[in-house]
Amino acid sequence: MAPPTSQTLTAERILEATEEVLRRHGPAKATVVDVARALGVSHGSVYRHFRTKAELRGAVTKRWLDRTTQVLADIAADAERDPEARVREWFAALFAAKRHKAGGDPELFATYQVLVGDQGEVVGAHIAELTGQLTEIVRAGVDAGLFTVQDPATAARALFQATGRFHDPGYAKEWEQPGVEGEFEAVMDLLVRGLRARTEG
Repeated sequence: MAPPTSQTLTAERILEATEEVLRRHGPAKATVVDVARALGVSHGSVYRHFRTKAELRGAVTKRWLDRTTQVLADIAADAERDPEARVREWFAALFAAKRHKAGGDPELFATYQVLVGDQGEVVGAHIAELTGQLTEIVRAGVDAGLFTVQDPATAARALFQATGRFHDPGYAKEWEQPGVEGEFEAVMDLLVRGLRARTEG
């Protein structure tokens, strides 16, 4: 099989190769030349798709983060489901996805912890997308008379921040500790009660 040429090169193929190079070399040593070599093309061919190394790293980080986003979007958009059940399922899916990434490919997960730290705009957009999904669920609960929060967007951000231990990569070492599932359920019970709480007055 002949090596791919720049004409057949796609952004997706470059991102796949970059991920493999990062897994093999780590973020400190991986270069665009390594990616080009893995694809059998010149590094100039890679730069025609991604103008800088930083742009390439941002794109591969976004691709990694987006793998979680679609599953969660499907849960958020499921208007047939009870909003309380959707809140619980959404967070359970987020926690499960992060645990799978951390445990299933620890070398790549460690690499992405480094890359995510360098990609503030990418991460910010990812968090905004996730909290937007949560806002959609909370608003559905308010509209159905199940939740009593005044501002669904503010409540969604608070929920996301309050559950950080179960999705922030900085806590990854804790995700395999005994009893973590019970702690997750306890936090969710508390937060859902807060969404349902009736205000005085």
